[in-house]
Amino acid sequence: MTHIIKRAFAILSLAIFGSVMLYNCEPDPDSLGEQLFLDGAAQGNEKSFDVIAYNIDNHDTIRTDASKLGAGVLGVFNEGQFGRQRASYLTQLRLSTYDPDFGTNAAVDSVVLVIKPTYAADTVTTTTDENYVYPDGSVAAKKVVNTYPVNKYGNVSTAKMTIKVNEVTDFLNGSTDIAYSNAAVGTGTELGSKEFFGKVNSVTITKDSDASSIFTSAVGFRIPLSASFFKTKIIDKKDQPELQDVSNFIRYFKGLRISVAEDDGYLMQFSPNDMELIMYYKYDKTENGTTTRPQATYTFSLGAGNARIAQYQYERAGSQLPNYVQGNTATGDLKLFAQGMGGPSIGIKLPDATINQLKQLYQVDKAGIISAKIRIYTDATAWNNKYPKPTSFTIVQKDKDTNGKETTNFTADLLNLTGANNFAIYKAFDLDKNPAYYDFTVTKSVKDIVETGADNTNKYFKIDLGSFLSTSTGTLAGYQYTSRTYARDRAVFIGSDPSNANRVQLKIIYGTKK
Repeated sequence: MTHIIKRAFAILSLAIFGSVMLYNCEPDPDSLGEQLFLDGAAQGNEKSFDVIAYNIDNHDTIRTDASKLGAGVLGVFNEGQFGRQRASYLTQLRLSTYDPDFGTNAAVDSVVLVIKPTYAADTVTTTTDENYVYPDGSVAAKKVVNTYPVNKYGNVSTAKMTIKVNEVTDFLNGSTDIAYSNAAVGTGTELGSKEFFGKVNSVTITKDSDASSIFTSAVGFRIPLSASFFKTKIIDKKDQPELQDVSNFIRYFKGLRISVAEDDGYLMQFSPNDMELIMYYKYDKTENGTTTRPQATYTFSLGAGNARIAQYQYERAGSQLPNYVQGNTATGDLKLFAQGMGGPSIGIKLPDATINQLKQLYQVDKAGIISAKIRIYTDATAWNNKYPKPTSFTIVQKDKDTNGKETTNFTADLLNLTGANNFAIYKAFDLDKNPAYYDFTVTKSVKDIVETGADNTNKYFKIDLGSFLSTSTGTLAGYQYTSRTYARDRAVFIGSDPSNANRVQLKIIYGTKK
């Protein structure tokens, strides 16, 4: 799964099967029925039908173990519709070499944890200090710092957030074990903290004498951790069982928890595999009767193979969500709330009245369904804000058999029509306006019910924020592999509100023979 998730983190936009976002306002037929238009053989008509749209309560939890985390999320964000969302991150760490030899009289100078959030690479500020003096040896040098703004979701004007690092006191299990976002994990000593002002940087330090490199760092945010803690926890355990093998070590030093102290701010994403933990230390080195204390580094492994858990906490009290999320599968909910990272999903059912009307068109009027879309509008009042409209969704089809067992799969359209011209899972419209709206393709699914008599009693569609993940060959990894685990987006939509012209509806284009 590593190559799947790594690829998915690099592609967080909708780029599935070559489909692209379109921002026009005219409906277009799918390839499924476009032959009906050839040579004027049919006339296209559009008609809207009501559906039952309702909220699905996911109990503010989602699976967030290592196999699901293509990206980590860190931060806190509070707004009136969904309430407060807090994202923390827990990870094991491992020794890069076991039974390490740190030399004689080793002492820790400093320890830094490096987090590498996603950032705007095309927006850079460069500062140069020609008179910099490197402190270790007082070396005359030049220091160049490139600074970039991180990609934020939330209150982007927040001046600062305080990022804290604590020791984990509970064993995090293995990297392949299942864990959920509401996992309760004990923490102990605070190892360090630093104020974060929404920017990351890279640093290059070169000697004035020969322009050789003294220090370089990749783009990231460096948090200083306690040198005395690592002296006691690591250096002083030289030749002890705790450092002899991985099994002992991950039970001795159980991990790190990274969190934010404030109650409001923004959410940022980072790559778990790119995190670094570096210990700088000195030791006695004797050559030709002379003892020196050179500086050395020891890098801990925070990448693949470690157990990781994204920890999400929600405070819904005082927000609008509890007032509308009823999960009314009989008549629908007036407003729909969709949120990534374990928040609510949207369910869509086709009522019997709609199916009967479509069957009437098919059986009596001899109409053929050319295109079927579920159209959903953002709420122009409840979601009139500065936050970007969502651009990544998934839609799956849910069915229950005669024994009540529920199955999930890609929609019939996604399974059968991905090679067809002009096919897209969904298209987004008016993202820069209020409201925006989205059309989800369900042509094949609807045709199966109307034209072949497939059972509709226990069938519904589930819409989530986040995108389907692809394998290294470009094919979808499976309906269960999505970026919903770390999708920061959310939005309020119009549901089954009979008084609202923008209520969720099924948009049908059908053709009739002349």
